[in-house]
Amino acid sequence: MLESIKQVLDRKGYNVLCIEQSASLYDALTMMAENNVGALVVMDEGSAVGIFSERDYARNVEFCAESCHAIKVGDVMTKDLYPVRPETSIEEAMVIVTESRCRHMPVMDGDEMVGLVSIGDLVKASLDEKDFVITQLQKYIKGEQ
Repeated sequence: MLESIKQVLDRKGYNVLCIEQSASLYDALTMMAENNVGALVVMDEGSAVGIFSERDYARNVEFCAESCHAIKVGDVMTKDLYPVRPETSIEEAMVIVTESRCRHMPVMDGDEMVGLVSIGDLVKASLDEKDFVITQLQKYIKGEQ
């Protein structure tokens, strides 16, 4: 059985980098570079309102060429959020990613954001599970316990 989002967060950590939608694009890009991440959760008055990712920047590069200091994150962020719960299975999350074509999902425990998972996190968890099953099958075939 594939693990849950909670198990992924237990392994990778619960830290979520957030930025206000009124922050400049320059500030967002700087924060991403300093923390070696590809996305930030965009907040407005304490609520998640979007995701800003490297992809959002790349898709708006002409717009952004004007001045990264003047453009606000809220102007170029992805507004559609696809939150998951800690108990959501990796399989369920992969379906959401595939159908919505999103790459990042906030993890919500009630009204509180407790983490962020990416498509890369989900793929890694899925591959780790498959590796485990293969190892167990190999042991079984060899007669090992």
